Amino acid sequence: MLIIRQIFESLRFAFHALKANLLRTTLSLLGVTIGIFAIITVFTVVDSLERNINDSLSFLGRTNLDIRRFPFDFSGNMPWWDYWKRPYTNLSEYEFLRENLEDIDGITIFTATNVVAKHKNSSSNGVLLLGVSQGHSDVYNDFPELLGRYFAPEETDAGAFVAILGHRSKTELFGNREALGQTVKMRGRKFTVIGVVPEQGAGLLGDTSKDENIWIPYKAFSQIYYVGKGGVEPVITIKGKETGEELTELEYQIRGLVRKSRGLKPKEDDSFAIARQEAILNSIGGFFDVLTIGGWLIGGFSILIGGFGIANIMFVSVRERTNIIGIQKALGAKNYFVLLQFLFESIFLSVIGGGVGLLLVYLITFIPLGSLDLQMSLGNMIMGVGVAAGIGTISGIVPAGIAARMDPVQAIRSQ
Repeated sequence: MLIIRQIFESLRFAFHALKANLLRTTLSLLGVTIGIFAIITVFTVVDSLERNINDSLSFLGRTNLDIRRFPFDFSGNMPWWDYWKRPYTNLSEYEFLRENLEDIDGITIFTATNVVAKHKNSSSNGVLLLGVSQGHSDVYNDFPELLGRYFAPEETDAGAFVAILGHRSKTELFGNREALGQTVKMRGRKFTVIGVVPEQGAGLLGDTSKDENIWIPYKAFSQIYYVGKGGVEPVITIKGKETGEELTELEYQIRGLVRKSRGLKPKEDDSFAIARQEAILNSIGGFFDVLTIGGWLIGGFSILIGGFGIANIMFVSVRERTNIIGIQKALGAKNYFVLLQFLFESIFLSVIGGGVGLLLVYLITFIPLGSLDLQMSLGNMIMGVGVAAGIGTISGIVPAGIAARMDPVQAIRSQ
């Protein structure tokens, strides 16, 4: 109990010392405030960018595996022209995989190209037309709160001329009028609208919005476009149930089935790539790791300057209160009591300055920055306070140690 009481006494002495020197306290706070403001601002922006980009790319799916000619990264030794020679994926491979794969959440084959959609005198340019299989909605979250309905199995099997419109495509073609049951003309063929996707808006990257898309059955797409080598390239995507080892096992299973489907001999190289779409998200995470290191460097220099400021003020404070220190020690104050008194003063200075810096960062999060939503996380707040307390401890330990080791007689005699 004696130690706890002395600690509180140390806190009280530190508080009164800060209160008695408001100008010096303010100047000391300024350095740490700038440092914490710089480092937490960088981390907040980096975290917000990473979160917004990951949200924008969430449609990729972390458990999705693509079967395509080209991998997401060309880290192998194969020259790029050999990739061009690879055969395209096709509908028969998709059906073979759908029949033989187990323990998956979905499988789809799809292809896409730009098209001009028309309805009477209205047209929508720059539309991304996607031909998709029945299981597309199981793999990709393209149809949240769909108005109308999705493709019936009979429509995808027969290649019926039916379509689902994105919000912008619907608006440009029909305005505020009802689109369900109406027809849209593409490539000289009329498609009946059976569904409309509500507005989703653009992500941070600006090009991930599905509002401009139109979806039709894959076989219907194949009737108006040539799909295959020399034409539009399809992609098969499988959605796994789990990540990690389970996804790796699924990848091995897919590789074996595709090789069997293509009749590849054991010594022949794969004529396809199995691309994990999580690789894109992981590469983005690596990019933000670099930004985080940059943030530490920028904020580190700033907070270091603030630490030197506090250390300087603490040395001045020790010299000014040398006589008081001598009296305290003459009355029986222990060395750690004097040490804690100045150490807590240094920590208080730093933490208060860090708190002001965090407040400034919090105010910045209210500034509108378009699609970038700045949010200061609890982790960054705790880190800001922790860094401030750490800098305060480092800055105050030497002046506090000098004060604690003073001889009481010489300290009392000092002027």
